[in-house]
Amino acid sequence: MKASLARKLIILVLFLSLPVFACTNTPWHQKQGQIFLNKGISLIQMGEFNKAAKELLEAEKYSPDDPKVHYYLGIAYHGKGLRNHAIREFEKAISLKKDYSEAHNYLGTLYMEIRQWDMALQEFDLALENIFYDTPAMPLFNAGWTYYLKKDYKNALIKYETALQKEPMTYLRPQIEKNIGIIYFDQNNIHAAILHFEQSVKLDPSLYEARFLLGECYWRIKDLNKARKEFQAVIELSPPSSTFSQKAKSNLQSLE
Repeated sequence: MKASLARKLIILVLFLSLPVFACTNTPWHQKQGQIFLNKGISLIQMGEFNKAAKELLEAEKYSPDDPKVHYYLGIAYHGKGLRNHAIREFEKAISLKKDYSEAHNYLGTLYMEIRQWDMALQEFDLALENIFYDTPAMPLFNAGWTYYLKKDYKNALIKYETALQKEPMTYLRPQIEKNIGIIYFDQNNIHAAILHFEQSVKLDPSLYEARFLLGECYWRIKDLNKARKEFQAVIELSPPSSTFSQKAKSNLQSLE
C-alpha cells in the first residue's frame, strides 16, 4: 500500500513538472531570453564582463537551449578571467549547435592559451567545416599562430596563405603579413621578412610591433636610416611604458 502511494506521488510530481519545463519554450520566454541576451552582448562590447555575465545567466533561465546564450556567456567568463568556466560554456554551445564555428574558434583560442596545441588545432579545423562560415580567415589565422608556437613553420605559412586566399580583403591581413614576417625573421631570412613587414606597415601604419621588427631587419642589413625611422615611429605610436617603446629607445641610442 505504501509502495503504491509512493509511485502515485512520483507520477503526480512528474505530471505537474511537465508544464513547467514545457513553458520555457513559449514565445514569451524566448522574448525574455532575447532581451537579456541583447543586454549581455551590449555589456560585453563595453567591456563590462561581470555585468554581462549576470544578464546572460538571466537569459539562460529563459532560453537554456539557446547556443548563443552559452557562447556569449563563455566570452563574458573569459573576460572575467574564468577560463575553465568559459570552456564549459563554449562546449555547451557546441553541444547545442555542432557547426557553431564561432564557438569552435573561440574554444580553440582558449586551448591555445593553455598550450594544448593539438586540441586548439582540432577546434580550428571544426570551425572551418561549416561551409557557410563568413570569416574562415579567423580560425586559419589562429591555426597559423598555433603552428608557429609549435615551431612548425611550414604548416604555419600554409594556414596564413590559405587565409589570404579565402579572404583577400580580411581585416586580419596586416597581422597575417606581420606574422609571416616573424616566421621568416625567426629563420634568419631577413629579406623575405622585410617584404612582409613592409606590407604589414603599408596596410596598417599604426602597427608598431611590425614597425619595430622592420627596424630590426633594416638594422641587420645595415640600412641604418630606415632603421632609425622605424624605431622613431615605434616610440611615437606605442605606449611609453611598453616593451616595444623601451627597446626602440635603446636601439636608437645604440645607433647614435
